[in-house]
Order: sequence, then C-alpha cells, then structure tokens
Amino acid sequence: MNKITGLAFVIMAVFLGPLNSQSVLAEPPPLAPLGEPPIPPDNKQTDAKVELGKILFFDPRLGGDTSTACATCHEPDAGWAWADDFSRGYPGTVHWRNSQSIVNSAYYGKFFWAGAAPSLEMQAPAAAKGGVAGNGEDDLMEARLCLIPEYRKRFKDVFGDEWPLIGNAWRAIAAFERTLVQRDTPLDQYLQGDKEALTEKQIRGMELFNGKANCIACHNGPFASDQRYYNIGVPSAKRWEEDGLAQITFRFEYYAKGAAEKLYRSAKADAGLYFRTKNEWDKGKFRTPTLRYTQYTAPYMHNGAFYTLEEVVDFYNRGGFAEPEDGEDEDEDEDADEDEDEDEDADEEGDEEGDEDGDEGGDEEADEGSDEVKVGRTTDWPQNKTPLIQPLGLTDDEKEDLLAFIKAFSGDEITIERPELPDYAPLFTEEELQALKK
Repeated sequence: MNKITGLAFVIMAVFLGPLNSQSVLAEPPPLAPLGEPPIPPDNKQTDAKVELGKILFFDPRLGGDTSTACATCHEPDAGWAWADDFSRGYPGTVHWRNSQSIVNSAYYGKFFWAGAAPSLEMQAPAAAKGGVAGNGEDDLMEARLCLIPEYRKRFKDVFGDEWPLIGNAWRAIAAFERTLVQRDTPLDQYLQGDKEALTEKQIRGMELFNGKANCIACHNGPFASDQRYYNIGVPSAKRWEEDGLAQITFRFEYYAKGAAEKLYRSAKADAGLYFRTKNEWDKGKFRTPTLRYTQYTAPYMHNGAFYTLEEVVDFYNRGGFAEPEDGEDEDEDEDADEDEDEDEDADEEGDEEGDEDGDEGGDEEADEGSDEVKVGRTTDWPQNKTPLIQPLGLTDDEKEDLLAFIKAFSGDEITIERPELPDYAPLFTEEELQALKK
C-alpha cells in the first residue's frame, strides 16, 4: 500500500467514524420468533443455582444499608422495572436514569443504557455497588452471606464454596435472570404460523411497523432490537430542571465521569454513550431497547420521558424532539481532553442506575455561554440526532394500529412467588440465652 492510499484510509477513518457508529443495515433483519436465551459456558444453568439466585435477587443485604435489593429497582409488579421516570436510587438519593426491565435481558450483548457492562454477571455487581444504586461493598456483603446458615449450605451445594463468595452471588443472580424470558407472545405465535394470533388491527400495524413508520430499522430481528446506539432526540428530563436532589445526582454522575466543572454545573442532558467512547458524535446516544414486554414496563426512554406507549408513538410520529431553530449553532466545542482515563467498565449505571455507569470518561472545558452549554442544557445534542428519526405523517387510525401491534410484543405478565429470605444465625444458643437470664 503506497503512502497516498494509506493517507486516504486515515482520512476515511477520521471523517467516517461518526457514520460508522450511526450506520444501519440497508435491509434490517425481519422480526422472528425469539429463540432460547444464550447461556455462557462458564456459568451453566442448574435448578439449585437458579433458586439461589432468585433468593439473592430479592435480598436487600446485597447492598449498602440492607435497604436495596435487585428487586427494589426491578420490581416484578412494575414489569420487573420501576414505575417512575428515574429509578428509585439508594436512600438519600434519586437515580438519574430509568430502570430497565430484567425480562428478556439475557438476550442483550451489553447492559445498562450505554452498554457499560459486558454480561449479566458484571451488571449485577455494578448495580449493587453503584453509588446511587445499591452502594454496597464486597467485603461487607460477603460477610453478611457468611453469617446466614442457609446461604452457607446453598453456596456449598451449588459452587462448592466453604464460605459464600460474593462473585458467585452475582453468577447465581445472573442465572436466575436468564429464566425471566418471554417467548410466547402473540407476535411469536403469529410468526410461527398461527395466523389467528394477531388481530386485523395488529396486522395493519405490522405493515406500518415494517413500512411507513420504519420501526424495523432499529427494532428488528428476533429480539426487536439492533442493540446499536442512537441519539433520537429524547427531551431532557424535567426533574433535572426542577428537583434539587436529582440535580445533585446528575452533577455527581458528570463529575465522577470526569466532566469539566463548568459543564457539569450547566448541562441538563445525559451524554450517554459519549461517557464511554469520548467521541463527540456519541453524545446523547443510547442503546435501542427491545420492544418485548414493553406493555408492562412504563415509563419509557433512558430518562423515563414518556409514561405511555401512546406518548412514545406520538414522539416518533412528530420526528422526535424539535430540531434547533434557524440561526442556532449546532456545532459543539470540540476541544475534548484526549488524555482522560478510559472508563472503568461497568460502574456506569451502577453509579447511575443500577444504572445504569462507571467511570465513563472525560469531557471538555466549556464556557458559560458556549454552544456546548446551550446544546447540553436544552436540546440534548440535536446535531447528533439520527436521520432515521423523521416525521412519519401517521393518521390517528394508523397510530392506533401501530400501537396495537406494539402490544403484540408482550404476552401475559410474568409473576413470581417471592422467596422467604433466610435468617442470620443466632448469636447465642438457647442454652446460652437461658444462662444469661440467670
């Protein structure tokens, strides 16, 4: 390869980087029935492991002050998510992102809204130890498990541990979460040949989904998600403007991720994937969520901006959040500090949401009147908004048809019998207690 050709490749890499991260397949894969969830070879499923993980999922002792279990922010009665815009958060805080549903999470390749964790086994501790989520510490959580006879027995039976190890607790929880799968929805039944599984309204909605509405561009394949990252112009969270405690959490997350003080004191939009990549074109991008089980998981979007699926359809129909007005600068300050340390994997949304994200990276200096501050404060970086989101021109009837089809991605609500949590070992035997009374 000569020097001219080599230089051409360098130029292409620099200028096409944003396009590569934003590109979509010309022909997205069609919707299809959902298969069996993938199981990692180093964490095979067993009934005993799943049962242990189920108990641990509901046990708040896997957290800081024993008040926050996995189920606290992923409530079964709220779609295995949280029924408010921001996740509940650790006592004394609020979270800064919406709590995602655990149902069908086994199919994601990465976890949290910006993909901070590479596996369920890594997601669980990121949430349990995140500063505004579980706020736990490994040694303390492990010590609690060791003081519970039933856990000692179960960990020994499942993992061979003489004493419970915290790392194996996360493996058990991941195994349980991989059982929270829904594959028998009306859509699955229809795609498997049962043409009576969908109503006429839903079939018309499916045609819109694959055609005029173009939902299939991102919500495709068996999982109804391309698992890519986009800025779709979601409005910034109102609570960051009005709720003092939410503002504290928001600033804490920006500060923890290396943002310059002037920026984290001014920005009111979540930079999303940017925290991990430090690419300007990734600001405001979040992973495409699956549409499966969404009938039960309101509110929607990374910041819980919409409380109904009707609101979501209206949002897409108008082409997302408004573009900046004529005359408003769309270019951001690009003096990013390239010497910032790389993100530390999956503390992102744990220090977010359960989220949630970890040390995701640095940000540039920003003057109070700069474009960076204006854009970050009110418009969620519209210059990065994907061109896939355009006004759809759907009629009221078409919106109803599309909404009916989206509901076909959900089957019956997944319920569970909550486990009884095991007790600590008594400090004294009955004989010792009697002796103390004498």
